[in-house]
Amino acid sequence: MKKAVLLWVDLEMTGLDPFKDRVMEVAAIATDMKLNRIAEYQAVIKVDDEIIKERMVGQFWDTHPKVRDALIAQNKDGKTVKAVEKELFEFINQHFGKEIFLAGNSIHQDRKFIEHEMPKLNQRLHYRMLDVSAWKIYFEHGLRKKFIKPENHRALDDINGSIEELQWYLTFLK
Repeated sequence: MKKAVLLWVDLEMTGLDPFKDRVMEVAAIATDMKLNRIAEYQAVIKVDDEIIKERMVGQFWDTHPKVRDALIAQNKDGKTVKAVEKELFEFINQHFGKEIFLAGNSIHQDRKFIEHEMPKLNQRLHYRMLDVSAWKIYFEHGLRKKFIKPENHRALDDINGSIEELQWYLTFLK
């Protein structure tokens, strides 16, 4: 029986514009609603060198040169976005039933890239999403409580941090 309901996703991109930038790294973790991990997936998507040179510039990349350099170094071993979309379809078909809720931090931004670069996958996802950043806003501004999440800016690390963050928020409901 397929038990996963939440598809935790994080994408590392050349920038934040879904029409000009491209996804470089994808990670996904399948969990049930109790946040029990069922499976995980990771992939590197090959991006044209010209897009990397043009788009991976500016304050964010100047502040995080190790992340930039690691993403660029692994780029040559990447797959096509269509191949990754196919693998993600296989992943969700193996672990999920009918409903697949996208989950993560500021997941709406990742969803824009999924809509643009992986439209078939996007069609398979429920329109509702579990966005941990909504909890972050309430806890930080409403309750003056802050979860300190490592900012590694690597897809799998960021998902793990988002799951830990939601687990921390949920402790206040008990």
